[in-house]
Amino acid sequence: MLPCLISSSHENILKGIEAMKNYRIKYNNGVMGMHLEGPFLNPVKRGAHLARYVRTPTNAELEEIIRYGKDVIKLITIAPECFTNEQIDMLLESGIVVSAGHSNATYEQAAYAFSKGIQLITHLFNAMTQFGHRSPGLVGAIFENENIFAPIILDGAHCDYAAARVAYKIKKDKLILISDALFLGKRVQEFKWDEFNAKLVDSFYRNAEGNLAGAAISMADAVRNAVTHVDIPVSEAIKMATCRPAQAINMDTKVGSIKTGFPASFVKFSNKLDLIEAMVL
Repeated sequence: MLPCLISSSHENILKGIEAMKNYRIKYNNGVMGMHLEGPFLNPVKRGAHLARYVRTPTNAELEEIIRYGKDVIKLITIAPECFTNEQIDMLLESGIVVSAGHSNATYEQAAYAFSKGIQLITHLFNAMTQFGHRSPGLVGAIFENENIFAPIILDGAHCDYAAARVAYKIKKDKLILISDALFLGKRVQEFKWDEFNAKLVDSFYRNAEGNLAGAAISMADAVRNAVTHVDIPVSEAIKMATCRPAQAINMDTKVGSIKTGFPASFVKFSNKLDLIEAMVL
């Protein structure tokens, strides 16, 4: 998994990188690195991210994040329309996987970003320009390009299951699962950090503005929902949670499959998927 740090100050980003470095030295439990979601997003599509931290990137800040986050930041979500060509190239050349999300990009802007080398997006349908017959938007560019991996949050709130069924027919083996979980098991009712707040309302986390503020499902829940509500075969749903996400973040040579030299991490489940349990040998 990739723990996610949402939009925050530059100082806090550096603290987050340092915390992840220290954690990985101390523990060896499947944490592969971190996902930096923001702060270089489009404020129009910031969702639950705090407006005070969402900002336009500068070369100097990007260079320091890349330098300090080497081998720690595995994934960064950006709004590509807010970046210069030089800045996008800087990120792509760093080895960090770049994902387009929280974006107000037009279809043309999105298609151009994909042509530059971005091959992943952050949570399909959420916080992005939608598909319209005159303005295809980011969703249209994702659907058109067969090379783009599209993670989706299958909790019944972030997108309707009918929309997920359509996406599966279009994206096929490029549709993958993420939990986007803020907390699991609905054990935490409220959470506050700085001005960020989230409250469990009808089984979904929302902030004071009413925006969704992260999911409450596990990856096991996502697999179960894919089979139950999106009519995806079990074997496909498992691939959507394992080898294909590994491919999307260029880590399929290390995790996601049962191979010699890979972590001996397995999952056992009942035929009805009502019991799913992790096994680490």
